[in-house]
Amino acid sequence: MNDFQPYSYTDSVTADRPWLASLVGVQDTNTITLDLTKFTEGSHYTVSANPILQGRNVMKSGIPLGKVTASGLFAPYSGPRSEVQTVTVTGGPTGGTYTLTFSGQTTAGIPYNATAAQVKSALEALSNVEVGDVAVSGGPHPGTAVVVTFGGQYLGDDVSQMTASAASLTGGTSPAVTVATTTAGGGASASDGTEVLQGFLVDAIHFNPGSTKAAGALLWHGEIFADQCPIPFDPTDVASTAPGVNIHYR
Repeated sequence: MNDFQPYSYTDSVTADRPWLASLVGVQDTNTITLDLTKFTEGSHYTVSANPILQGRNVMKSGIPLGKVTASGLFAPYSGPRSEVQTVTVTGGPTGGTYTLTFSGQTTAGIPYNATAAQVKSALEALSNVEVGDVAVSGGPHPGTAVVVTFGGQYLGDDVSQMTASAASLTGGTSPAVTVATTTAGGGASASDGTEVLQGFLVDAIHFNPGSTKAAGALLWHGEIFADQCPIPFDPTDVASTAPGVNIHYR
């Protein structure tokens, strides 16, 4: 018997859940407890700017989840490991643009003060990067580095490190752009149970900074748009799912 039916769902509920392809299954979810220490700010949750929420963190809906065997708590699914590369602008430029090159394809000029969204758009405009192939967080430049996480067709791949050109940056002192690989892509590295897909977080969750646990609802039966998940996700790379999980992908 399922034990979590928090809403009377209508089509309007899906407005902030672009990853949800069908309402089938959303009233057949199970209550779960998340281990908040396993989630990362920027990738999995953000700090709300809504004054009503008073700076509470907001966990994104649609995150693929696994279950930690030892604790029974849920954490991010850690199947094939995504490549993570960090783009850092140094030298304090005050104008101009830079470019990134990925596997022989070079972006149009990216502003010196680009946001994560602008870097994402520039990369997705490349012929070898499709929508959903990268998730970008951090920024804006030049004060804060931008973090690029590869997924989609590149999920689980040890992709080539991007290169950067700062030739068109202006101002500051010897402005430069560097790219570093902080996590190399590859097969599932976890062995704590999270390498098994349990389902997806149905709704966004609000929680206080410093909290270590939060309740949520797990979609284990339904239909989703894999390329719209907040974490890059390619269902063809899923090696193991929990018993009973029945997710269809569009």
